[in-house]
Amino acid sequence: MNYIEVTFTTPDSETSEIMMAELAEIGFESFAEKDQGFLGYIVEKCFLEKTILEISKKVSEKVSFNFTVIKEKNWNEVWESNFEPVVIGDLCVIRAPFHEPIPGKKYEIIIEPKMSFGTGHHETTSMMISLMGELNLKNLSVLDMGCGTGILAILAAKMGATSVLAIDNDEWAFNNSLENIKKNAAGIVNILMGDASLLSKTISEKFDIVLANINRNILLDDIEKYTQAMKPGAKLLLSGFYQSDRESILNHAGQFSLKEIRSLTQNNWMALVLEQKK
Repeated sequence: MNYIEVTFTTPDSETSEIMMAELAEIGFESFAEKDQGFLGYIVEKCFLEKTILEISKKVSEKVSFNFTVIKEKNWNEVWESNFEPVVIGDLCVIRAPFHEPIPGKKYEIIIEPKMSFGTGHHETTSMMISLMGELNLKNLSVLDMGCGTGILAILAAKMGATSVLAIDNDEWAFNNSLENIKKNAAGIVNILMGDASLLSKTISEKFDIVLANINRNILLDDIEKYTQAMKPGAKLLLSGFYQSDRESILNHAGQFSLKEIRSLTQNNWMALVLEQKK
């Protein structure tokens, strides 16, 4: 599977944020900020230059872009030239095998760069990790929806969860997670390929903690399914959306007896901790 790397040039950070929100709606999976713009990544078969051009013109006449195909065989080279370790306070460091260890952190997660995204660089992943760090996961069951590279599931295992189920509908993410689970000796993590429909069709287990760092539309579609998989009093950690989406997320979540107990924001991105009303 090939990916397209699109380099966007924008007049300011606000324009970049609006563009990223629009692009996420059409299948872009990851973004990386750079001087005067950002990089966006999308599966080659989902790439439509005309649609991106329409979005660019709608957002700002000052937006421009160019793109290149990243073939599977070149992916490690791309990551090794761009991927720096991610340090989240004293809690966690996320690094690739080719990075030197960084001492003094409570948890270390090693991610093998492959054709899947979610290496901790994005604000949403960082906030999810920070919120997890505020919880005691010891002896709890955890569900990680849209697990990507498996970072959150692996961290849950390292934090003492007794069972962790990770789910992603992308084959590359599934295979990459399997490799990363093994690399981090997180054997209690079980991973399935699929989407939230698995929660009603094949999975009967109920969870103490549900993690979902995806995007606004999928969250709104699937919150009901998440709640059906939660134990009474369980917590749901959400991210992948902007502060401007907060009201719609909370209004929808409230229909399923979920209330906000904690939130974080970073560069207009948001993460929430919701709890089921007893």
